[in-house]
Amino acid sequence: MWNLRFFLILPLLALAAFSQAQTVSPQARAVHDSALVIDTHADTPQRFLDENFDIGSTDPNDHGNISLDKAKAGNLGAEFFSIWVDPGTVSKDDFALHTLDLIDSVYEQAARHPDRMMMAFSVDDIERAHREHKLAALMGIEGGHSLENDIHVLRDYYRLGVRYMTLSWSNTNEFADSSGDINDPKVAHHNGLTEGGKQIVLEMNRLGMLVDISHVADKTFWDAIAVTKAPVIASHSSARALTNHPRNMTDDMLRAVAKNGGVVQVNFYNAFIDETYRKADEAQAKDRDAAVKAYMEKLKSEGKTPSYLDAERIEREWADKIPRPPLSSLIDHIDHIAKVAGVDHVGIGSDFDGVNGATPQGIDSAADLPKITQALLDRGYSADDIRKILGGNFLRVFTEAERVSREMQSTSQQ
Repeated sequence: MWNLRFFLILPLLALAAFSQAQTVSPQARAVHDSALVIDTHADTPQRFLDENFDIGSTDPNDHGNISLDKAKAGNLGAEFFSIWVDPGTVSKDDFALHTLDLIDSVYEQAARHPDRMMMAFSVDDIERAHREHKLAALMGIEGGHSLENDIHVLRDYYRLGVRYMTLSWSNTNEFADSSGDINDPKVAHHNGLTEGGKQIVLEMNRLGMLVDISHVADKTFWDAIAVTKAPVIASHSSARALTNHPRNMTDDMLRAVAKNGGVVQVNFYNAFIDETYRKADEAQAKDRDAAVKAYMEKLKSEGKTPSYLDAERIEREWADKIPRPPLSSLIDHIDHIAKVAGVDHVGIGSDFDGVNGATPQGIDSAADLPKITQALLDRGYSADDIRKILGGNFLRVFTEAERVSREMQSTSQQ
């Protein structure tokens, strides 16, 4: 009888343990609320532009990860909205135009909600928004193809408020190799950065635009590290030692970022943080991609112009077929980077609204960010170190990039 009771109670114990793991203690909540939380990557502008999504929405059925209410619930103080042009659905001649449309969509959201959200372009702006209890809205371009190979356009993006640029997205562009197609023999590669690409890195340093090495090929990473005069960021990347994906960073790369003074912002995407999930995702990739292609062709045959969001609907259905990994998978990556690079060189770059809901258990939106603080406390991290991870490390890097910019501009004027 005792054995029977034991086996009957096991599921209840497991459920209790799960519930406890999802509960945020008063101590964790206090630590979390004392931090200036900065997330360096969310793809919500796609929703602003293509779905006419309002960040002030209170729709309880909204599937998205970011809204003003969700940000407030999670004490999210600053968000870098990703300005990403899908090279698969946007004509090459329209990359810059679409980039401008996405930038405009962020400004429009801030204009709609001036009491809760403000555009931010500097460390001072982020801190002012925090004092005023507003979400600081910043922008980062995801993929150098948005430049259309013109450095003058880079300067214009900076003037419009863009404060980082990922040197490449999953596609190799005119000046930087990507990890996404580095093994594709049909793509012409550069062996890292071209000479023009190195000049773009230096111009970003001069402007005060952060150099983002997420998505780049390994050789591109090492070229950027060798050239840059300011600390780099990986806006949304995790650790390759734990999850063997080319989008993630090797331990040698982590140590190089630390030496450079930069920061690695951990991505929440399941295929980047959990090896079991990654393998399952890889196993169904061929069928998933075929389903996406068939759906897009169907829309075209009906006279419609398919967008990234059309593809996302199918990709989400396939993502839902794979069990979500536990929150501990995400924390493992933060912990690993803190141990290899140092606790001063790790942060969070969620990839919210860009991974088709494929985030770990318990992390469904920005409202769940306090659970990360709880998990870090449970692993013995101090309140001071948690505040560094949640945003302090990024602020230090941004501050240094601003200093380098002032120094370079001063020198060039002499």
